[in-house]
Amino acid sequence: MNNQNPIANIPPVTRNVLIAITVMFLTEQILHIIKPNGFYIIHRYFALYPINSEWFYPWQLITYAMLHGNLMHLFFNGFAIWMFGSQIEHYWGEKRYALFIIVCILGSGLANALLSPAAAIGISGAVYGLLIAYGMMWPNHTIMLVLPPIPIKAKYFVMIIAGIALYSSLTTQQDGIAHIAHLGGALTGFLLIQYWRKKPPFKW
Repeated sequence: MNNQNPIANIPPVTRNVLIAITVMFLTEQILHIIKPNGFYIIHRYFALYPINSEWFYPWQLITYAMLHGNLMHLFFNGFAIWMFGSQIEHYWGEKRYALFIIVCILGSGLANALLSPAAAIGISGAVYGLLIAYGMMWPNHTIMLVLPPIPIKAKYFVMIIAGIALYSSLTTQQDGIAHIAHLGGALTGFLLIQYWRKKPPFKW
């Protein structure tokens, strides 16, 4: 029966992450319906604010990743985690994959809290880390993009999204997208893999 159940076939850490962000999103929506300020309270304490803000709390460096602004935000992050995270988890195993996700969330959060004046929500930073990991491990695999629906090699796709994240973090202001968090997650993912591989800047 499990072989016919697409949810059961998702590896455990990836599945639990998808469940967590979905449950949290539904909780946000329900609280918004039954209590007008419920949405505000969740974001007040669990979104990620600049580290010098009176609204910043240390736990926000993790909890911000569980929040999403709308259904499309949740869908695209969840789709990427399922598509890329599942393969990476199968390759690495649960422990290394879980560590990678957590470190990317923290790295992305620290970058945004330290360098951006805007609050952040969403697991996009970890998604960028996963994309970097996928491109580094399977550079010549072909990825079929959703928008636009064209095939592209993973190494070129990673170069493009990393370049966009870098450019946007330097030039875009107050557009509602946490570009610095994206760049932080990508850089954290790259550095962690280089550390595991004992390659520059960690070569010894």
